[in-house]
Amino acid sequence: MEKLKKETQLIKEVRGKGLLNAIEINDSPESSTAWDICVKLKENGLLAKPTHGNIIRFAPPLVMTKEQLLDCAGIIRKTILDFVSED
Repeated sequence: MEKLKKETQLIKEVRGKGLLNAIEINDSPESSTAWDICVKLKENGLLAKPTHGNIIRFAPPLVMTKEQLLDCAGIIRKTILDFVSED
């Protein structure tokens, strides 16, 4: 997530440790940006929850393989970068 943060100004902050983390979107809490990104994540095969307006929380299963983890990270990266390029 920290690497992705360096690739786009859309991510303001990465929070959490390990698999339980969140990203703060560089937009106001009143905006729909985090929600819109969560909808795109769902369309790409990953569920995430927007919280506090501009924060997206990730809470993956407690048991997952490295391959599944890398797939999830890839979906997040692709979705965020595609979202930025749509603007």
